[in-house]
Amino acid sequence: MHMLVSHTNKVLIFDRTDYGPSAIRLPHGRCRNDSSDLALKIDCWAHSVELQIPTRNIRPLEVLTDTWCSSGAFRADGTFTQTGGWNDGARVVRHYNFCEDCDWTEQPGGLQRPRWYASNQILPDNRVIVVGGRVAFSYEFVPGDGHLYSLPFLRSTSDGRSENNLYPFLHLLPDGNMFVFANSESILLDYKNNKVVRSYPSLPGGARNYPASGSSVMLPLLASQRFQRVEVLICGGASKTAYKQASSGSFETALKTCGRMVVTDNNPSWILEEMPLPRVMGDMLNLPTGEVLIINGAQQGTAGWRFARNPALTPLLYSPSSTSSSKFTTLASASIPRMYHSTAILLPDTRVLVAGSNPNVGYDFSEVLFPTELRIEAFSPPYLDSYFDGVRAEISSMSKVVIGYNSQITIEFSVSVLGDTEATLYAPAFATHAYSMNQRLLKLESSTPVLDENSGYYTFVVRAPPTKTIAPPGYYMLFVVNSGVPSIGKWIQML
Repeated sequence: MHMLVSHTNKVLIFDRTDYGPSAIRLPHGRCRNDSSDLALKIDCWAHSVELQIPTRNIRPLEVLTDTWCSSGAFRADGTFTQTGGWNDGARVVRHYNFCEDCDWTEQPGGLQRPRWYASNQILPDNRVIVVGGRVAFSYEFVPGDGHLYSLPFLRSTSDGRSENNLYPFLHLLPDGNMFVFANSESILLDYKNNKVVRSYPSLPGGARNYPASGSSVMLPLLASQRFQRVEVLICGGASKTAYKQASSGSFETALKTCGRMVVTDNNPSWILEEMPLPRVMGDMLNLPTGEVLIINGAQQGTAGWRFARNPALTPLLYSPSSTSSSKFTTLASASIPRMYHSTAILLPDTRVLVAGSNPNVGYDFSEVLFPTELRIEAFSPPYLDSYFDGVRAEISSMSKVVIGYNSQITIEFSVSVLGDTEATLYAPAFATHAYSMNQRLLKLESSTPVLDENSGYYTFVVRAPPTKTIAPPGYYMLFVVNSGVPSIGKWIQML
C-alpha cells in the first residue's frame, strides 16, 4: 500500500495493521498488544518491512498503529515522517530512521484532527504540511503549532459520498506558495497566512482525485528558466459518478485525458492531451531524463474494494518536450495486474520498483478476480536497454555530497561516447494510492564537460539550486544524463 526509498538505498514498505496475520512474523517472538485493533488484539505479525537493494534481504518492522491510507514525507536529515491513518492511527505521527536496528516510533495525538486519505509536502523550513483527508477540510503542520487551518476549498470540491477530492495533489512552487488540486479544481495557497492567492480554471473531463484517482507530477524545474516556470501534468481519473456506478456493479471507462498547465503564467489554462489508453489508479513518476512514466492501474471503474476492471498493463512514457503529434510512447506490457493499492518508486539505479495490488477486503489469494499480490517487480525504462551502454555515464567522484544552496559541485564521470550532458536532481517520493508525494526533478546549471587525457575521466561543474523553496532541504538523487541516458544516481544532501 505504501512504499519509498531512502538515502541508505533501503526501501520501506508498509500496509494497514488490521487485516490479520501477514506472511512475516515479528522477530524474536515480539508481539504487538493493541486493544483497539480490529483484527488481532495480540499481533505477532509484521505489517512493515525494510527491503535492502540489491541484496533483497528483508527486515520485519513493528508499526504500532493503523497506517491504512495515510501520508508521509522525508525530512532534511533523511528521517521519514508519516501521518494519520485509520482507527487508532488516525491522529498519530510516526517517524522512521534508516539506521541499522531502527524501528518505527510513534507520537499518539500528534495531529490536531484525524487524517485519513490526506496528503503531505515537505516545506522549506523542514516542517511537513498535512492537507485534507476524509471530512477534514483543513490543514496543519508537523511539528504542530497548536493550530488547525480551515481550507473551505476542500469542502467545495467534495462530490458528496463519492468525494473525489481525497489525497489532494500538492506541489510546492518556487515562490513558496502551494499549488493544491482536488477533484477538478485547483488553487494557489499561501499556507503561511492561510490565504488563497489565486484560483485556476477547472480541468475538464471528470474527477482526478481519490477515489477517481488520477495522478499528478510537477514537470522538471529548469535552471535555464531560473527554476521559476512551473508546469503541472495531471493524467487519468474517472467520471464524477464512477464510484457510485461501481458500487452498483457498473464499471465506467476511465479517463483518457491529461491536463497540462503552466501554473506560474499570468493567464494559465489547461492544455488537454490524450493517452493511448484510459487509466485510473495509475502511478506517475518523474524519470531522471525529464520524461514521465505512467504505470499500474485499471481501464475501468475507480479506486475501492473490487471497484475496477480491465487492468492497465501497458506503461506509457510521456516526453514533455516532444514536438511530435503525440508525446506518449507505449512500452512493454506487464503480466501482473496492479490495481487498487499498487505503488511504484524510482530507484537510484534508474529502475522503477513496482509492488502491491489488493482490491479485496482482507488478504485474498484465490477465488477472486484480482488476488492480493505479493510479488515485487523492477521495471526497466527504455534508457536501460543495452543499446545505450556506450552513452551511459558512470559517476566516479563528487567534490562534496553535503551541498549548500547556490554552491558548486565538481563531478567526475566516465563515458565511452560523450553527447549532450546535464545533471538532474530528484527528490524521492512517498508513493501511495496513485500519488507520489514530494517528488520533484530539477535540471541544474552545468559547465561543458572537460576530458582529462591522463585519467580518461570527464569533469564538469554543477551549480546547486539557489533557494529552499526551489529544493527543500533533504536527500536527493543526483544523475548525470548523457544523450538522454541517465547514470546510476548518487545521493547528495541539500542543507
